[in-house]
Amino acid sequence: MDSNPSSQKLSSEGALLGSPRPVRQSRRLEVVKKILPLNSKSQRPEVRGFKIALQGGPGGAGSHNRGGETEGSDQARTFLGAWTRKRWGESRGVETEARMVASSLKLQDLIQEIRGAKTQAQEREVIQKECAHIRASFRDGDPLHSHRQLAKLLYVHMLGYPAHFGQMECLKLIASPRFTDKRVGYLGAMLLLDERQDAHLLITNSIKNDLSQGIEAVQGLALCTLSAMGSAEMCRDLAPEVEKLLLQPSPYVRKKAVLTAVHMIRKVPELSDIFLPPCAQLLHERHHGILLGTVTLITELCERSPAALQHFRKVVPQLVHTLRTLVMTGCSAEHSVSGVSDPFLQVQILRLLRILGRNHEESSETMNDLLAQVATNTDTSRNAGNAVLFETVLTIMDIRSAAGLRVLAVNILGRFLLNSDRNIRYVALTSLLKLVQSDHSAVQRHRPTVVECLWEPDASLSRRALELSLALVNSSNVRAMTQELQGFLESCPPDLRADCASGILLAAERFAPTKRWHIDTILRVLTTAGTYVRDDAVANLIQLIGGAQELHAYSVHRLYSALAEDISQQPLVQVAAWCIGEYGDLLLEGTCEETEPLQVEKEEVLALLERVLQSQMSLPATRGYALTALMKLSTRLHGDNNRICQVMSIYGSCQNVELQQRAVEYNALFRKYDHLRAAVLEKMPLVERGGPQVDEEAKESKEVAQLSEAAPLPTETQASKLLDLLDLLDGPSENAQHPPPLDPTPGDTLIHLLDLPCAPRPPAPIPNLKVFEREGLELNLSFVRPPGTPTLLLITVTATNTSGGDVTHFICQAAVPKVCRRPGLRGSLDTPGEKATK
Repeated sequence: MDSNPSSQKLSSEGALLGSPRPVRQSRRLEVVKKILPLNSKSQRPEVRGFKIALQGGPGGAGSHNRGGETEGSDQARTFLGAWTRKRWGESRGVETEARMVASSLKLQDLIQEIRGAKTQAQEREVIQKECAHIRASFRDGDPLHSHRQLAKLLYVHMLGYPAHFGQMECLKLIASPRFTDKRVGYLGAMLLLDERQDAHLLITNSIKNDLSQGIEAVQGLALCTLSAMGSAEMCRDLAPEVEKLLLQPSPYVRKKAVLTAVHMIRKVPELSDIFLPPCAQLLHERHHGILLGTVTLITELCERSPAALQHFRKVVPQLVHTLRTLVMTGCSAEHSVSGVSDPFLQVQILRLLRILGRNHEESSETMNDLLAQVATNTDTSRNAGNAVLFETVLTIMDIRSAAGLRVLAVNILGRFLLNSDRNIRYVALTSLLKLVQSDHSAVQRHRPTVVECLWEPDASLSRRALELSLALVNSSNVRAMTQELQGFLESCPPDLRADCASGILLAAERFAPTKRWHIDTILRVLTTAGTYVRDDAVANLIQLIGGAQELHAYSVHRLYSALAEDISQQPLVQVAAWCIGEYGDLLLEGTCEETEPLQVEKEEVLALLERVLQSQMSLPATRGYALTALMKLSTRLHGDNNRICQVMSIYGSCQNVELQQRAVEYNALFRKYDHLRAAVLEKMPLVERGGPQVDEEAKESKEVAQLSEAAPLPTETQASKLLDLLDLLDGPSENAQHPPPLDPTPGDTLIHLLDLPCAPRPPAPIPNLKVFEREGLELNLSFVRPPGTPTLLLITVTATNTSGGDVTHFICQAAVPKVCRRPGLRGSLDTPGEKATK
C-alpha cells in the first residue's frame, strides 16, 4: 500500500467513483447543492444536518448495513423528502398568494380601468369585480395589503357606489401600530362613518390613545378625524385631551387642536368654559394659522355664550392692535395675497370685532379709528382688498359707529357698484338694500348708479337692483323713479315683470302726487304688463276711478282708446269694460277737456264690447265684465236695445255657469222687470279712497274716541225722555208716578226700552274655562265684567305649572277679532310651590 497521501486520496476517490452507491450519493449531493447553498455560512440546522447525512456522518464514511445502503443514505432520503415537501408547500402557497394578488388590481390600474369604461354597465362590472376581491381580502385578514384594499374601496365610495362593508376595516387599521395603516384608516373613518352610525363610537378609545402619543403626525390624523365626524358624545369624552393639545409646543398640533375645538363648540356649546382660558394665551401667537383658528374659536364662543361675549370684550384692544399691525406694517410674503397682508386673518378679526362691538358703546369707540384706517388704506384693485373692505363695511354698520364713518361705508358700497366684477356689484346691491332703511339719505346719493344696474344682463343683478330701486322711491322722487321703472318694465325679462309691475303699483299707491298721475301710471302698467300684475290691481283701479268724480270722463276716454288698440291685456280689458259701462254716456258726449276730442258712436262702443266677448283671449271673468257693461249701457245710451238683448239671449245658453246665470238674469230684467232696469243699473256711488293703513288707523282712532269720550247723559233727562215717549198716546199727566231713576248707559237704554219699569238685568256671569293642559302646563281663562261698563269683558289667562321642573321659553299670545277692541293685554304666571321662567 502506498503511503503517499495524495495517492491514497486518489485511490479512495477512484474507489468511490467505481462503486455504484457512492455515485448515486454524489449525484444526490450535486442535486442538493444546486438547490441549497451548502457552503453558505448562514445555513439552517436542518440543512447542515442534511449535509452531514449525505456525507455519511461526521467521519465522512457511512457504515454499510445488510441492505447495502449506508446510514447516511437513509438519513439523506428522510431529510430530502421532508425538505422537498416543505419547500413544495411553501412554493404552492407563494403561487396561490401571487395568483390572488395578480387577480386584484392596483389603485392606479383600477382608476385607469374605470376611466376607460365606455358604458356605465362596464364601469359597474369592473367595480363589482374589484369589490369582490376587496371583500375576500378583508375576509382573509391580510394585514400587509388591507390598507391598499381600503384605499381602493374609498375611491369606489367617492364614485357613489356602496362601501359600507369597509367600516370595520377602518377600525382595525386605526388600531394598527403602523402609520400607513392609520393614515388610510382615519381617512376611511372620515368618509365612511358619521353620527348616524353607532360604529363611529368604537374609535373613541383609539383616538384617545393616539392623542396621548407624542407623534405629531398621528395626533394630527386623530384631530382631523375628530373635527370631521366627531359626534357630541365623542366631543364630551375627548375634550380634556384636546384642551391639553392647545398648549403643545408644536405649532402643527396646536393649529389642528384649535380647529377641533371649534368643531366641539359647534357640537356641544356647553364645553365653552373648558376652552376659555387657553384662548387668551393663544391670541399672543405669531403663527398666523394658529391665530386665525383662535379668532374663529373666540367667534364661536361669543356667538353661543353671553358670558364668553362679556369675557372677550376685554381683548378688543389686543385685537385692534393685531389688525392695525396687519394693515399698516404688513407681513411677510408668505402671508401676502395680491399685495394684501393676510386677508383671511383680517376678515376673521373684523367679524369678531363686529360681534364684540354690537350694542356696546365702549368697544365700538375703541375700534372706530381702526375701521377708518382699514377703509382708507386697503387696496381695492384686487379681490382680496375688496373682501376686507366689504367686511369693514359690515362691521361699521353693525356697531355703534360715528355718522361720518357710516357715510364712508355707504360710499365704499357705491364704489363697489362701479366695479367690473358682477359678484362685487351684487354684494354691494345686497348691502345697500339692508342699509336703505337706516341710512336712506346716504343711499339716495347712489340712486343713478343703482338705476343703471337695472339693465344688467345678469338676472340676479337685475333683480337685486329692482328691489333696491323700489326701496328708494319716496314722495320727492316718485315721478322720476316711476318713469325709470316703467321704461325698465317694457324691456325687462318675463320673470321680473310681475315684481316690477307690483312694485310700481305699490309705489304709486303710496306716493302718488295727484289722482290723475296715479291713474295714468296704473294704465301704463296695465298696458305694458297687464297679465303680470297682482289680482287686486283691477279692484284698486276701479275704486280709484270711482272715487275721482272729476276724472270720470278722462278715465273713460283713456281706457276706451287703450281697449281699442289692444284687448289682450286682461286686467286692462276688465277695468275698461267696467268704466265704459259706468260712464259710457260721458264717452259719447266727447266733452273731456283733458284729452284730445274723441267722437265715438254707440254702435262702435257696442261693437268693441262684442269683440271682447268673442275674443279667444278673453277669460270668463273678462266676459262677465263685458256683459255687465253692455247691460249698463242699455240705460246710459239712448236708442234701441235689440242688439244688447240678442247678446244676452246668446249667452243665456253659455256653457259657463256664471255667464249663463248672469245673462239669464239680465234677460229677465228686459222682459219682466223693465221698469226696474234703470234703478237697478244706476251708477255706482262715489267711494272715498284712502290708503289701507290710513283707513285702518282712522277707524281705530274713531272707535277709541267713541268709547273714551262717550259719557251717559244725566239720569233724570234720559228717564224723562223715555217716559215722554211712552206717554205720547195718553197725554201728559202731572200725577203720573215715575219709576225710580235708573243708571243705564246710552246703549243699554235703547236696548231695554220696553223694560223701563224694571231695572236692567245684569248679564249672566261666565264660568271659568280650562283651555289647555299638557305636560304639567295648564291655561285657565276667567271672565269679569266691570259694574260700570257692562260692554267691557276682562279676560284673565292664568298659566299654572304642575310639573316638577322649570318651564322655560314660555310665550303666551292672544288674538281678538277686528270687531272687538283690545285696550290691553295682561298676563300672569301662577306657579304656587313651583319654579317657572317666562
